[in-house]
Amino acid sequence: MIMGMSWLSSAQRDSITIEMALNIAEENNPSLRSSKLNLERSQLNLEANKLALKSRFSLTLDPISYSRSRSFDNRLSQWYENERLNTGGNFRVSQPILLTDGTITLNNNFNWQNNMSTVEGINNQNKAFTNNLYISYDQPIFTYNRRKMELKNLELRYENAGISYALQRLSTEIAISRQFYAVYMAQNILAIRKDELKNQIENYEIIKSKADAELIPKVELFQAEVNYLSAQSDVETQTATLEDAKDALKLTLGLPLDEDISVKGNIEINTVLINSQQAIRSGMDSRMELRQREIAIEEADMQMIVTKASNEFSGNISLSMGIVGVDENFGNIYNNPTQNPRVGITLSVPIFDWGEKKTRVKAQQISQAIAKLDLEDQQNSIELSIRRLLRDIEKDHTQIDIDEKNLRNAQLTYDLNVIKYREGELTGMEMNQYQSQLSSRKISYSQTLISYKINLLNLKIASLYDFENDKPVIPVMGLEN
Repeated sequence: MIMGMSWLSSAQRDSITIEMALNIAEENNPSLRSSKLNLERSQLNLEANKLALKSRFSLTLDPISYSRSRSFDNRLSQWYENERLNTGGNFRVSQPILLTDGTITLNNNFNWQNNMSTVEGINNQNKAFTNNLYISYDQPIFTYNRRKMELKNLELRYENAGISYALQRLSTEIAISRQFYAVYMAQNILAIRKDELKNQIENYEIIKSKADAELIPKVELFQAEVNYLSAQSDVETQTATLEDAKDALKLTLGLPLDEDISVKGNIEINTVLINSQQAIRSGMDSRMELRQREIAIEEADMQMIVTKASNEFSGNISLSMGIVGVDENFGNIYNNPTQNPRVGITLSVPIFDWGEKKTRVKAQQISQAIAKLDLEDQQNSIELSIRRLLRDIEKDHTQIDIDEKNLRNAQLTYDLNVIKYREGELTGMEMNQYQSQLSSRKISYSQTLISYKINLLNLKIASLYDFENDKPVIPVMGLEN
């Protein structure tokens, strides 16, 4: 019967520790991978924006263009035919200027054309090379620097993505730790249930031999059989519970669900000195959620600038200077060049918008106020969570001492009553009660130890300080490569 019970497969993965579980999740956990990809995307967008601030070279080619048309000249009140063949290209170098949000551009436009016109039977033809080389500068005025705003916005998004990635790592660490210890606890309980079954089998054999010898009433044999069957059912139930806990852990780790695993851990309790004031101060100084709220405030401030710029008085200054050369021979194209300076100022003057801008500004002011309230609420939430964890850890300390003494007493009581039971001084019902009491104490003690471990981990995450190793926690906030 013992050999027929459910045992862990010999072909399963080697027992994993909590450290191994975290390393597996780093590569396989779906949420963590998604957060890392989002961080990588934000990094690439930021890099692309910075690269866009460098000089941009472009070449546009128009290999051939041919047209023939008949049109009416209003000035001369006569019809004319025009046939045109041309080819050319444009080389352009553009350099954005981050400091001023202006753009300086160098253009070289080269063309060759063969143009023929026929007016009242008279043919006119022109073949010539044309080259227009000029440099221009465009500068927005009376408005905010859009390039700086966009770059700052992408920097904040990248920082926020890094924080989200770090928070996801910490959140995954908590989830894995809880599920890891759930499997560990299920394994321990299964071992306890198997010990119970082993004891019940031994007790059943003893009672059966005594009942066969008519030394005890048959009712004792019936009770022993019930106890044995109950213990066997408990083993089967706990085996299913263990498999459920394994599946939850495998899902979080990103492992195949059909792969069998087991865990091994150390839940020995070491004395950890915790300074409550240091825990709160570290949490308030280091928690990344607070920086996220600060980023939200900065983004709301930038959005206010954009909102105020709607229907704004703005303008643009355009300056250009260059020379144009035209000649039938390519080598003589600049023998008689023509300068072509250009200066232009454009202004946009809003007149009346029915109060749209004023309303949008008020709405954005509310968004700014909400962002500041979120920061204050997050600060209070962090302090409250740390205070609660400190109280829970203190309660766990007390409960560990109580459960340890209860377990020791239950073990001594069980050992004494085993002797009495085998000597026939106790009934099977009474012995089963002592067995259940011992198992309950073992489970309660293990649960309290695990609760203490989990609360210590929660405090480390909440305060970003590792009191077990007496050092601050520095989360990974960027791509490791």
